Amino acid sequence: MKKIVLIFVLFFGIISNINSEEIKRIIVGNLDAKISIIAFESMTCSHCADFHKNVFPKLKEEYINTGIAKIEFRHFPLDMAALNASKISQCKNDGSSKILESLYANQQKWVKGSSIKEANKNLQKFLKNEGFKIDFDMCLNSKKIEDFVLNDRIDGVKNFKVNATPTIIINNEKFEKTLNYKNLKKALEKLI
Repeated sequence: MKKIVLIFVLFFGIISNINSEEIKRIIVGNLDAKISIIAFESMTCSHCADFHKNVFPKLKEEYINTGIAKIEFRHFPLDMAALNASKISQCKNDGSSKILESLYANQQKWVKGSSIKEANKNLQKFLKNEGFKIDFDMCLNSKKIEDFVLNDRIDGVKNFKVNATPTIIINNEKFEKTLNYKNLKKALEKLI
């Protein structure tokens, strides 16, 4: 009986430690970089996927990998599928952008279904096929992760007047020009 009680206490003690950890932001680059970029995105937004495909690699090569800038990805889910994918991208809580990047790079493989249940099945299948090992149900049902994601959205509206995705914030100023690499580069060069 003592063994069962001990196992119970240890198991739930470990679970409560995991739950009490602060959720880490997904940040790429030198945390002390001169230029801080925040990207508010929705996981089901095709324009956000386009940003990750056509703008982010150049941004990473010229500004992030060189230590000039860092980028912080924040969640701005526009639908339930985006909310669930955001929760999945945060679930490992390692600050890595691997799951997030994979979801954007392969958006059309998982963003489908006539119901949220079907969309979740496609998302789960995609993650398994890509080799990501996460507790899918735990991630989706985590109130702490959900609150973290939804608070990003609230913060975006409240502090930066975000009303579309992607929205880019550079050193706490909303980037108002058309989002392409040429315009982004011009804005960043002025800050160097």
